[in-house]
Amino acid sequence: MQFATWNVNSLSVRLPQVLDWLSANPEVEVLALQETKLTDDKFPLQLLNEAGFQVHFFGQKTYNGVALISRTQTGADVVRNIPGMDCDMARVLSATYTAPNGQPVRVVNGYFPNGQAPGTDKFAYKMRWLTALREWLRGELVKTPQLILLGDFNITFDDLDVYDPVALHETIHCTTEERTHLQELIGLGLTDSHRLFPQPEKSYSWWDYRGFAFRRNNGLRIDHILVSDALKPFVTACSIDRLPRKNERPSDHTPVVLTLGATA
Repeated sequence: MQFATWNVNSLSVRLPQVLDWLSANPEVEVLALQETKLTDDKFPLQLLNEAGFQVHFFGQKTYNGVALISRTQTGADVVRNIPGMDCDMARVLSATYTAPNGQPVRVVNGYFPNGQAPGTDKFAYKMRWLTALREWLRGELVKTPQLILLGDFNITFDDLDVYDPVALHETIHCTTEERTHLQELIGLGLTDSHRLFPQPEKSYSWWDYRGFAFRRNNGLRIDHILVSDALKPFVTACSIDRLPRKNERPSDHTPVVLTLGATA
C-alpha cells in the first residue's frame, strides 16, 4: 500500500496527468495534492468520482489548494487547515485512513508557505505557521499515533537536498531558521522516510522551469513524507518518481511515494 504527495501546480492543467499517473501506479491508495489552485465549486469532483476515486478537497481561487484522493477509502475526521490558527489560505487538509496493519493512520497533507525571503513579512508568517503546525501535530500524534505528514514543505533538510548549497546558502528553503523548524517537527517523533533507505545522489523533487533546470538536475528536495515512530517499522520504501517531470506541460514538482508493508 502506498501514499504519495505531488504538488501539481494547477489541477485544472494537470488533471489528465494525475489520472494517468494513478492508473500507472495502482498501489497508491492515497495521493495528496498541493497547489490545486481551484475554488471548491470548480474542483473536478465528478470526474474523479467517475474514475473511481474518493476525494476530499479544500481550495481557493488562483493560489494554494490541497486535496486527498483515495482509491478505495472515503477518509474520516476531515479537518481543514490548522485548528486554532487564524489563516484564510487553503494549506492543510487532514483525514484518517486505514493502514495495511488495520490500524487508523492520520494523513496530514500540507502546502507549507513559501516564505519569499528571509526578513520579509511572508517569511515571518512562515515561521508562525510552522510553529502552529508543530503544536497542533503534537496533539494529533497523541490521538492517532500512526501519522503521516506529507506535502510540499518548501524547506530542504540540509545541503544534500540542494543542487548548489554554496550559492543557495541561507536563501529561502535553505535557511537555518526553516531547517530548525523542520528538525523540531522531527523532534515530535517523526522521521524523514526518504532517508530511511539508500537513495541516488542528487535526488530532488522540484526543478525550476527556467534555465533547463530539470535537464541539468539543478533541483531541490522540498517535497517530503514524514512518518511517526509508530508507523516507521511498517515503511518498506520511499522514492521520488521523476517521470511526470518529463511530461508535456509538467508541474515543476514530481511525486514522492511511500510504501507501507502489512507487518513490521
